[in-house]
Amino acid sequence: MTSVSDRLFFELDFDVYVPGRWYLAEPINLAGQEVEDIWTFTEGRSIEIREALRIPLSRPGRALDFDKTTVAGTPIVSERVAIVLRELAPQDVQLFPVEVEGRTEPYFLLNVARTILCIDDAACDEARLWMPEDGRPELVGQYHVVTGLRIDVSKVGDARVFRPWGYCPPIIVDREIKDALEHAEIAGAVFRDVTAPRRSV
Repeated sequence: MTSVSDRLFFELDFDVYVPGRWYLAEPINLAGQEVEDIWTFTEGRSIEIREALRIPLSRPGRALDFDKTTVAGTPIVSERVAIVLRELAPQDVQLFPVEVEGRTEPYFLLNVARTILCIDDAACDEARLWMPEDGRPELVGQYHVVTGLRIDVSKVGDARVFRPWGYCPPIIVDREIKDALEHAEIAGAVFRDVTAPRRSV
């Protein structure tokens, strides 16, 4: 079994360089009304969806297995991605069926339901918090800027898919999930190692 210190984690993101790729608009209900708070699906917490949702295309093109909507960055995934996540990380994610404009096969809105306090500030290129003098009191203590994201594996626990606390845009997956998604040859995903180097004691 892989020890905690040997685990590797990767940021899962969408590939903007896929030739002829589609672009996804924000979710709407079946009456055509946009979801009230489009950021709900990127906050790293468990949610409820009480109505059927549709994903319009902001630009038609090649369908992808993993993509994000163009404004809020809500992840939309194919059944191939959903199968991997259901099998390997059922406690970390929620998968809500959605209709994607022009497609008949199943797609899902992926909600990452776990947030972990794990950013390794010293290992990042830059990690800067919101401060009282920044004039955004509701954000004080969260991350204002993060570049070259690195996470402290010792703080992750048993999570396999999560968002970093205080800096929710990235989706982090462990190596086994990365390998399974790559084995499934999904289209549209890119991975970047975010594992902080181990420090000598």
